[in-house]
Amino acid sequence: MVAGPANYSGAMRKLIVQQWVTVDNIAAEEDGGLSFVAGEPFSDTDTSPFQANLMGFIDSVDTMILGANTYAQSVGYWPHAAEQGEYGEKLNSLAKVVASSRLSEAPWGAFPAATVAPDAAATVRELKAQPGRDLWLWGSLTLMRSLMDAGLVDEVRMLVCPTSRGAGRRVFDDRHDLTLLEATPFENGVVLLRYEIAQ
Repeated sequence: MVAGPANYSGAMRKLIVQQWVTVDNIAAEEDGGLSFVAGEPFSDTDTSPFQANLMGFIDSVDTMILGANTYAQSVGYWPHAAEQGEYGEKLNSLAKVVASSRLSEAPWGAFPAATVAPDAAATVRELKAQPGRDLWLWGSLTLMRSLMDAGLVDEVRMLVCPTSRGAGRRVFDDRHDLTLLEATPFENGVVLLRYEIAQ
């Protein structure tokens, strides 16, 4: 059983996917890179509306869910990312779940280790049924698609960067019906698009 975070009142928790994407819907370059990502890092002196929006989002979640590849790409940087200021501190302090059938443990620097979940769908169902803030699926396209197929993704947040790549892995590789919840442009050229997923 996966231990839930602190109790919070309210409706059932949502699973929210966040993807950084290009204007041509590329979420990962051909080599798996994210060189197109704009707007980070955040310093403690950054008071932009863009940072405020992302800080508001991170305050609305209490658990981050990652695929094994995203975990491997992130664990060498984020636990030590002092230049990310308060945003980094909050991200590192979130409870974390790594979906993997191969890992036996998933340390996160000096912060509490992530829980390893061999059955991601079952773990997400269990977490959604517990009280708490929303769940954040960070990148992890393969995991995102499997959880969408299982009907577990409630919302997709796309941070659209002002660039294109022409080739790479796209967010969606099949058909989905989406309902627009928000479209917000920021001064750095990034546009936040929030969509509800039709179940």
